[in-house]
Amino acid sequence: MISRRQVLARGGSLAALLLPVFPFRAYSADPGEGVEIVMRSRGQGAHVWFDPIGLLIEPGQRLTWRNGDPVNSHTVTAYHPDIDGRPRRWPQKAKPFDSGYLLPDETFSVILTEPGIYDYYCMPHEYAGMVGRIIVAGATEPEPLEQGDIPEAALAALPAIEDILEKGKVER
Repeated sequence: MISRRQVLARGGSLAALLLPVFPFRAYSADPGEGVEIVMRSRGQGAHVWFDPIGLLIEPGQRLTWRNGDPVNSHTVTAYHPDIDGRPRRWPQKAKPFDSGYLLPDETFSVILTEPGIYDYYCMPHEYAGMVGRIIVAGATEPEPLEQGDIPEAALAALPAIEDILEKGKVER
């Protein structure tokens, strides 16, 4: 019997193969236009998430994460072996990043140029499923998404690659 993790890994590889041929529309057609992702919570900070949780962008678009959560500090941290030995869920040629802790209303920005799938998480809230996925259009060959020691809640929260490709933006 195939485990849930194996299905997710195989699905990620299949979707990566489809990136160059799948008809899609990036969330913002203008690479010069920036995109904002907001860190949010409900109530007294018990339920936390990135909004949107999934996004398709063009290479060279600026991404800015803003902590719109008045209660919690958050991070934007790459799933990458260079950061705490985490599994690689990041293009080989792309440099990983970690925003450090962002207080309410603080921001962190990057420009992603390497096509592929970028999975990231919030360090203090990964076990609560606070994760996100960016797809930079134009990948020509699939890169496997390592499973490693990612919490089940985080894996379950990641939006399907196919949904991001179809919709351009997936909100929670």
